[in-house]
Amino acid sequence: MDVKLKPFDFAQAAARAGMPQVAERVRLATQSQGVEPASFQTSFSAALKSVSSAQNQATELQKQVQLGNSSVSLEETMVAMQKAQIGFQATLQVRNKLVQAYTDIMNMAM
Repeated sequence: MDVKLKPFDFAQAAARAGMPQVAERVRLATQSQGVEPASFQTSFSAALKSVSSAQNQATELQKQVQLGNSSVSLEETMVAMQKAQIGFQATLQVRNKLVQAYTDIMNMAM
């Protein structure tokens, strides 16, 4: 069974959720930039790249602290590590929800 996903319309979703100001801002932003509304795949891919970038930055800061680089503080490193950890945990939760939704759909009686 092939599943085709339509691009997700953030403006429409915000309007349905009772947030007309957010919906209008999204519409104006996409119209002024001349771009299509972001699809779920595009948004999720960008989020994964952001988390990966945060993890890479934290790893690099850790290396610099271990090498004794005086321009990198331990506090800065710890904050970067926590940001990367929070991003990873959020990504993991989204993945778990997607797997659960897929399982629920597959178990539906047709």
